Amino acid sequence: MTSRFKWTVVGTSTCVVVLLLFGAINGRAVSPDDVYGHLKVYSEVLQRIKLEYVEEPNMKNVTLGAINGLLESVDPFASYLNPDQYKQYQKMQDEKLADVGLVLAKRYGYVAIVDAVPGSPAAKANLSTGDLIDSINGVGTRDMPLAYAEQLLRGAPNSTIEITVLRLKNPQPSKVTLTRTAVQYPAVTAKLMPDSVGYLQVESLEGNRADEVKAKVEDLKKQGAKYMVLDLRHCSTGDLQNGVPLANLFIDKGEITALQGQRVDKKQFDAKPGDEVWSGPLVVITNRATAGGAEIAAAALLDSKRAQVVGERTYGDAGVRRPVEMEDGAAVILSVAKYFSPSGKAIQDTGVVPTVQVAETDTTPDYDESGNPIPGSEPKNVQDNLLKNAIQLVTGKSTVAQLKNPEPVTINVDQQEAPILQKNDVPPQN
Repeated sequence: MTSRFKWTVVGTSTCVVVLLLFGAINGRAVSPDDVYGHLKVYSEVLQRIKLEYVEEPNMKNVTLGAINGLLESVDPFASYLNPDQYKQYQKMQDEKLADVGLVLAKRYGYVAIVDAVPGSPAAKANLSTGDLIDSINGVGTRDMPLAYAEQLLRGAPNSTIEITVLRLKNPQPSKVTLTRTAVQYPAVTAKLMPDSVGYLQVESLEGNRADEVKAKVEDLKKQGAKYMVLDLRHCSTGDLQNGVPLANLFIDKGEITALQGQRVDKKQFDAKPGDEVWSGPLVVITNRATAGGAEIAAAALLDSKRAQVVGERTYGDAGVRRPVEMEDGAAVILSVAKYFSPSGKAIQDTGVVPTVQVAETDTTPDYDESGNPIPGSEPKNVQDNLLKNAIQLVTGKSTVAQLKNPEPVTINVDQQEAPILQKNDVPPQN
């Protein structure tokens, strides 16, 4: 881990501790719901920083950092845009610009990668879930609004953009040049595997992917499929509500999900019996890059005991985000409602925890000091652990769990317990 990153984490932690200490001092008179009482604590901390810090601080930067830290603490997908940034944001919403295929969130104050769309420039550069973007075209992402970072990554087709990345396998900063293009979202693929196992790979829910899945299932049934594996790894794009019809293809009744917010009335989405096309044995595969509508579908299938889930805990991104305009022309973009699983869990907060937890096989190469892949460093002929276990489970050949066992099980891979990296884990240190 770089010294800069270490000191950033330490600095952020110190600020949090200071706030907690002042909160403790003043907490005797401040109730949890007393907004003005907490503002008083914040004002006092701000005053102490201004008067007693080792040098005169830039109060504009201090305030901006506090705002971004506040937003990230409650919503890793939130953004504060000043008036100029918000005007540019509104303008770009109507423009069809090229992109690099990254799905983003905020982690540790930086812009973090949720997923790289399969086949996109970002995926071809081996960018993956958990990597941190340190800078975009030389502009540091520390305390950068998430929506502004997304704007910077978009632009004219075939134009290039340079980003500096802190990778999970090599936290030393490395420069990556990406060429913007019209990102193509993967179509649904399917094949009949040995033992009459139908395999469905869904890497995006853009467009009418549920209709594609339905057609593929019908085709697999004609080929003699007796079991079904639904692979939702790297499925992080598309309208969130597209997860509802996807789940409905495998559920004939009951609640699929519910949407609710502080100022958004609860709306429940139930299965339509006539839409189910597969009622046989089913297993779902997820990884850390499974997000959005795919999480809604996985949670519904898991909670209804319709299927078991194999793999890694999903990212946790199932919220409806909207810009809330402020008096000075600025705006806060934040989640105003969240999707809930049938068991009542907010998917954005908890993700989907598999019943059989297996770490995905790491096929990424090692990198040199310049961030370039080292030839021959990637594993050769590595078996897909998640698919292997999903097939064993759906066909009843697994020794770790049965289809009707809803309790989570962590299995071993190569005699070692599979490490499951959660979305709040700290990146590895050198």
